[in-house]
Amino acid sequence: MSNTKPNIGFIGLGIMGTPMVNHLITAGYTVFTYTRSKIPATFNSASATLCQSNQEVAQHADIIFMMVPDTPNVEEVLFKENGVAAGLSQGKIVVDMSSISPIATKAFAQKIRALGCEYLDAPVSGGEVGAKNATLSIMVGGEDATFATVKPLFELMGKNITHVGAVGDGQTAKVANQIIVALNIEAVSEALLFAAKAGADPAKVRQALMGGFASSKILEVHGERMINRSFDPGFRIELHQKDLNLALSSAKALGVSLPNTATAQELFNSCVAHGGKAWDHSAMVRALEKLANFEIGQKA
Repeated sequence: MSNTKPNIGFIGLGIMGTPMVNHLITAGYTVFTYTRSKIPATFNSASATLCQSNQEVAQHADIIFMMVPDTPNVEEVLFKENGVAAGLSQGKIVVDMSSISPIATKAFAQKIRALGCEYLDAPVSGGEVGAKNATLSIMVGGEDATFATVKPLFELMGKNITHVGAVGDGQTAKVANQIIVALNIEAVSEALLFAAKAGADPAKVRQALMGGFASSKILEVHGERMINRSFDPGFRIELHQKDLNLALSSAKALGVSLPNTATAQELFNSCVAHGGKAWDHSAMVRALEKLANFEIGQKA
């Protein structure tokens, strides 16, 4: 690649992908993009070319980013008819910022490398707010030199950028992240539900806890959502379910027991049974409220 700015490909203009690619466009990069869904109104079309296929994106771009929901979606984008692999030429870089299976990631990377290209897995944490504010945490797996090439682009989308290790290690870190987030949501849900049922003001309890050892980003952001009943995503429950499925299936393969992760998944399952697959994941509290027959904000 020359010293001039590389052409960028970006596949997936969803809740996360749209603000992420907008940051690249604002920084002056020429972007080639493709999405199967409708182009969002918030998409910055300046310096962007809408392509007719994933293959066309790969033909025009030097570095191709993907931000799609799940492992089968990444496989389809890469290898199905008119996929990214069909448009690659030697020396290009594919960067998967989706949250998918670490095992599948390694297999995908092997196929892309066989074409003379490089591959990074770079899942993110921080949700829609982090994507909009370019404050995402980005967990990267891949070769040192490839990471160094792409890092300036990551810095336009996030703040905490960590090269975790080899290909697949970024996805492993993201699965670990999602375990912690789910269990923290569960803990905050129980605490605020307990406080409210005991007759205390959950908003004031949250304020008190924010000054102590129990303070966390989940308590700050999602605790407020629980109190205000603000469950528009954000990060949909169905996507967190997918991540916990990755955790539990990988744990089974590794011979590791994750009992509280399994409990969190069951609470998400309960939300989905009540029509909540598209609720924000902070709405896990609703499953606990059903068990208690009591809602935060209700008078005890």
